[in-house]
Amino acid sequence: MLKILIVVLLIAIVASLFSGAVFFFKDQGSTRRTLHALGVRITLAILLMITITYGVLSGQLGLNAPWHQNAPAAQPAVSP
Repeated sequence: MLKILIVVLLIAIVASLFSGAVFFFKDQGSTRRTLHALGVRITLAILLMITITYGVLSGQLGLNAPWHQNAPAAQPAVSP
């Protein structure tokens, strides 16, 4: 569920980016809609960072790739 929320937020950020670009080129004299799109994108980015931080701290996101499961423990080097 958390990964789906992260993907949805990423798609919303990209959509806001493209809408801001369209508004920027369409409204040459006015920047109101462009600034609104920027505010939406910043808000979505903050929500994305909060979601990722929650996922890492709760253990739902993290080091669970196959190559991290059976990694041998690091042994301290012994100097002669």
